Amino acid sequence: MKSKFKITRADYLKAMRKARRDEEIREHLHPVNINRVHKSKKVYNRKRNKADLNKDLPYFFAFDKLQVSKLQVSSTFIF
Repeated sequence: MKSKFKITRADYLKAMRKARRDEEIREHLHPVNINRVHKSKKVYNRKRNKADLNKDLPYFFAFDKLQVSKLQVSSTFIF
């Protein structure tokens, strides 16, 4: 007779983790990191502040030059 394969606790946990991970990937379309520490937006972060500044920078300069050349007045920024 053939002996039956016995499912151990470690095998069960491994299978459940794999199934849960596959379900997260299917739901969110990418792996979800649940162990990352949440960063507060109130804390000073030079990298994020400079990235925000550089993201908007070309549009402000183009708008500034356009206003000055057409109207010959000081530029105003509208947000």
